[in-house]
Amino acid sequence: MPIRGHGFRFCLFSWPFFFLCVSSLRSRLTHLSEIKSPQDIKNLSQKEVAELAAEIRKEIIDVVSKNGGHLSSNLGVVELAIALHRVFDSPKDAIIWDVSHQCYAHKLLTGRYEQFHTLRQSDGISGFTKQSESVHDFFDCGHSSTSISQALGLLTARKMQHIDGKVIAVIGDGAMTGGMAFEALSHAGILAKDLIVVLNDNQMSISWNTGTISRHISNLAMSARYQSFRYKFESGLEKIPGHLGESLEKFNYRFKRGLKGVFFSNNLFVDLGFEYVGPIDGHDCACLERVLKRVKKIRRPVVVHVVTKKGKGFEPAEKDPIKYHGIGPFNLEKALSPENKDEFSAKEPIVSEKPISFTESFSKSLIKVASKDEKVIAITAAMTKGTGLMPFMRAFPDRFYDVGIAEQHAVTFAGGLAVGGMKPVVAIYSTFMQRAFDQLVEDIALQNIPAIFVLDHSGPVEDDGETHQGIFDISMLRPVPNLSLLAPASSVELDLALNWAVEQKLPVVIRYPKAICPSELPEFSEPVQIGRGVLIHYAELKNDELGSLAFDKLEQDKIAQDKRAHDAVDTLFVCTGGIFPEVKDAVNILCNKDVRCDIYNLRFLKPLDKEYFLDVVKDYKYIMFVEDGIRIGGIGTYLESLLQRTYTGKFTAVCGFPNRFVSQGKREDILEKAHLSSSYLATKTLRLRSPGC
Repeated sequence: MPIRGHGFRFCLFSWPFFFLCVSSLRSRLTHLSEIKSPQDIKNLSQKEVAELAAEIRKEIIDVVSKNGGHLSSNLGVVELAIALHRVFDSPKDAIIWDVSHQCYAHKLLTGRYEQFHTLRQSDGISGFTKQSESVHDFFDCGHSSTSISQALGLLTARKMQHIDGKVIAVIGDGAMTGGMAFEALSHAGILAKDLIVVLNDNQMSISWNTGTISRHISNLAMSARYQSFRYKFESGLEKIPGHLGESLEKFNYRFKRGLKGVFFSNNLFVDLGFEYVGPIDGHDCACLERVLKRVKKIRRPVVVHVVTKKGKGFEPAEKDPIKYHGIGPFNLEKALSPENKDEFSAKEPIVSEKPISFTESFSKSLIKVASKDEKVIAITAAMTKGTGLMPFMRAFPDRFYDVGIAEQHAVTFAGGLAVGGMKPVVAIYSTFMQRAFDQLVEDIALQNIPAIFVLDHSGPVEDDGETHQGIFDISMLRPVPNLSLLAPASSVELDLALNWAVEQKLPVVIRYPKAICPSELPEFSEPVQIGRGVLIHYAELKNDELGSLAFDKLEQDKIAQDKRAHDAVDTLFVCTGGIFPEVKDAVNILCNKDVRCDIYNLRFLKPLDKEYFLDVVKDYKYIMFVEDGIRIGGIGTYLESLLQRTYTGKFTAVCGFPNRFVSQGKREDILEKAHLSSSYLATKTLRLRSPGC
């Protein structure tokens, strides 16, 4: 009995404690884990909305610290994403995220919480919107300034088919510097009655008018009563026949423009036919919801100007939004510690001497070139840090231009500089150069203007997926007359290529991967000869593998000759510089199987010294062509055709990216799936040598 009594008293007096424990447990059961669709957030209280926003930020920070990703931009739009999904009914209402690198909160609100930990991983969810992932993702986006055009097209198609629903384009983060956005705005002001453009002004691009008068007029403009009166009034004017009706319509138009001119000085959106609403605090969810509910009723195109803070809720990102815009995995604890507020630690092994990337190599080489030649100018399109031009900007601020997200302008601007006697060097990611192909052809190559273009992120690009792979530039640029295309394999070759390019009187493109530069070989230091690459013998590759490059050149040549005589090297890899490390590893795999191979690193993809190339390959029976670009229209198929037309008795194979878009993953994952890994190249070579195997 005493035991039962104690148990009863324990239950009686401890139930408040038990209730508190359960309540605490419930508070830890996140709102986020319960969200399977946007409908699940519509009935939350404003207190619960604030809790949800905090949970989303925590989840984004945790996952990005492990996987890498776009941190600052996503932290800045959490409340905006919540408000959009609470007010509108996706997918009936289409929300289109420009660039879409700020879509993480959107993904979490549309049922992808359970998969979010796989963000940007191989076979995981994308860091951008992707149609195959969700009905709430209307486009696969990765390039900027496209959302208004996409939204306008989608809205027009829906109207033609009498399909209800709003279409909302969320644009910002510098995307308004892209000319395509303004082309779409110009068209939308005429065509689209129900289009909503949300301008996410995170103070990283443009700023707009502020003040109480602007807010007052905006509130008037978005009220349902005003819009109803306006619609009926203008409809009535249209029904008045003859010159009187036309005169009244013209007067009404001039009166409105004059009134807007008083309150909205230099407001481009108003001039283009949009209603302008804002500026609005983008982190006040209640305010955002009130405004969006009113905007939803407007029957004209509207721009909603929302002011947000990039990196909101994560102090290191708030202080340095550029550093944390697109970032690799980092040490979250160290990033938040008081002693290291301005630093983060990449999750990589600590080495005594950090390997240099191609981007860093280009950065150093360009500064050296510019120090010797004051005519050298650097240009980028909103990618100062990504292309390695930050040190150049600091060293030569008067010779550096960031034109914003305007690759087309960057190319033609460079053409003007070159005609004016300067030596412009334009640094753009390979995938973004696709946008300026017409300018490169018409404004540079056609006129044989000596401008230099360096394509960073050529070949496979980790993490960012289909929209960012740089696998089309070889096939795209090789057919263009007057253009020279180089693909250096190392830091030394990149330096040689850049120094050669600035002395030319013709346009030059230099492509290199998002990768660490491989260890140097003596052949990489050979002077540039137009159209020619460098031949690297098996013996030297083996010496490098053993770490014994202390031989002088004569001794290495002797070893190479002895090896060739002894081992009868009959297999040659012909490769582009960006995939040299994988080719070299394949050679070492084959060596362990008693197959000796040499490598011819092309250097030049255009022009080609055909006679020299044919002389190089004449002594080999088996030739493997490998490139870090798409196989169709690539350099490999061209050289294989040239070889087969010239020689008989040669066995050849071409390895390049297949004719499909390449999803996200680490470099090794991407190459494995594309059958370009070192192990696959070795296996392919063995099959070439022994077809029956």
